[in-house]
Amino acid sequence: MSGGYTDAYRASMADGEAFWLEAARLIDWERTPATGWSEGAGWFADGTINTCHNAIDRHVAAGRGSQAAVIYESPVTGTRRTYTYAELLERVARTAGMLAGLGVGKGDRVVIYMPMIPETLFAMLACARIGAVHSVVFGGFAAPELAKRIDDAKPRLVLIASCGIEGQRVIAYKPLVDHALELARHRVEHVVLFQRAQAEAEMTLPRDLDWTELFGAAEPVACVPVAATDPLYILYTSGTTGTPKGVVRQNGGHAVALAWSMANIYGAKPGETFWAASDVGWVVGHSYIAYGPLIAGCATLLFEGKPVGTPDAGTFWRTIDTHRVDIFFTAPTAIRAIRKEDPQGDCIADIGTGRLRALFLAGERADPDTIHWAERQLGVPVVDHWWQTELGWPAVATCLGLGDERRQAGSAGFPVPGYAFDVLDEGGRPVAPGATGNVVMKTPLPPGCYSSLWNNPAGYAKSFEAYPGYYETGDAGHIDADGFVHIMGRTDDIINVAGHRLSTGQMEQIVACHPAIAECAVIGVDDALKGMIPMAFAVARAGGHDDASLARAVIAAVRDELGPVAALRDVHIVDALPKTRSGKILRATLRRIANGERVETPPTIENPDVLHQYRALFAVPA
Repeated sequence: MSGGYTDAYRASMADGEAFWLEAARLIDWERTPATGWSEGAGWFADGTINTCHNAIDRHVAAGRGSQAAVIYESPVTGTRRTYTYAELLERVARTAGMLAGLGVGKGDRVVIYMPMIPETLFAMLACARIGAVHSVVFGGFAAPELAKRIDDAKPRLVLIASCGIEGQRVIAYKPLVDHALELARHRVEHVVLFQRAQAEAEMTLPRDLDWTELFGAAEPVACVPVAATDPLYILYTSGTTGTPKGVVRQNGGHAVALAWSMANIYGAKPGETFWAASDVGWVVGHSYIAYGPLIAGCATLLFEGKPVGTPDAGTFWRTIDTHRVDIFFTAPTAIRAIRKEDPQGDCIADIGTGRLRALFLAGERADPDTIHWAERQLGVPVVDHWWQTELGWPAVATCLGLGDERRQAGSAGFPVPGYAFDVLDEGGRPVAPGATGNVVMKTPLPPGCYSSLWNNPAGYAKSFEAYPGYYETGDAGHIDADGFVHIMGRTDDIINVAGHRLSTGQMEQIVACHPAIAECAVIGVDDALKGMIPMAFAVARAGGHDDASLARAVIAAVRDELGPVAALRDVHIVDALPKTRSGKILRATLRRIANGERVETPPTIENPDVLHQYRALFAVPA
């Protein structure tokens, strides 16, 4: 067992306040905190800070202004650009001046509805610079969903680009924003529009203002100190009632957690290049594109494209090689998509991976087959790790920066220092090692985790009510005898088949190991006799397999591994799985359709046409 990891974990459990106050020395403070956790306030409540200063200004002041800070790679537009820390400071300070000139100040909210372009990053950091609270909404989100977020956050401004690019499609953003503002009850003062050459938008005067003109006339402004417990951003995540939940992140704990994680989980060093192939509309993009790498003094890579098709299955490796990426972070879905197009890894062999030393996976459960394939092809450690929007940074991982190299395919690793895990049954009692139950964490949660839900204290409290003294993750899993944490899926993905609790995640792992299967999803559907039964959907690799024979082979494989109790009888070979734009499989949508429910097309779906196949399969009307 790694001494570095073990010592750090034990120290964080023995005296969390001392551990995190020591970690707080990794960042600059306007007023250094003397206290760690304060009940009802959060972490470092007596400290003042500016997150933008920690991400940019301090590096320039330290003489590293000429170092690369942001690398923009856009295969969909053929654009490549690098900004040094000095150049980033100039653009962010002037963007902040643009916002301040429109009356935006400390505590005001700003909704950002923009694609993966540098101006999006400038806007986020500019808000942090003047103490405003940004709320990034994934570009292309449907107008009603955007309207809900505008009504909840009540922003002073909405910042938009004229369009985004999804693969080969250009998506006009302005009509979506106009419609959202018509639907919303809250009235914003202005919409600031950044025109892109791929699709210029018409202005709605006098409400709309031209970004380029405002930026050109703006004067740079300095950083505004804020309380460590002041909100940095609101990030909305889907709620079970259809109402989005606005996760609130505080400035101080966020900066400390990201600085600590960059060094100790990812092992990233100042001057290196860190690439999280996500979107700034999601939590990964907030933590490990916009903030984490810059706070750590790394170059962050901003990528506008897809793992395949922009232009081919080698685009990730080409980008890694060209820009000398040291640490790469993506979703398992992206690796499976690449593998489907390039099963033998020919692109990797042809292009190489430069100085890449580790691949991290998160966003959904990484099946062992995908991990093994990636490690064989890349020749570097492939580290699955687990966290949530609410947490903001990893809670289960292999901490490479602490010298730990222990990995077990199928597990996300060990608890990260600061996080105390238990697995409880429905009555709140600990289960035996290896037994499946509800994954919970002892409170208080470490710095960087969410402090509240915007305008929703009851919703926030609900996550701490079921098991007093614990945060309920909503995930099921187990901790094995060696201490590895296994997150098997959401609690409702643990299905009860005739009194037997079965993990659909475990079944997915077996199905995914079949050599003819590219990717899969297993859900629980209602059954009059057994309560629930598992159902599998699988995408076959190219090669002319007979669907019926393949389905029988998958059923046999699950039966062989889990026994007849698994009760997997229905395996559907499909062309594609419905996914969100961040790559997560829409299992809840699949479950409802399979149960015969009429389902509206989710606003987050990447491939809406795919649902037609499933509706037809189960004779469910659109």
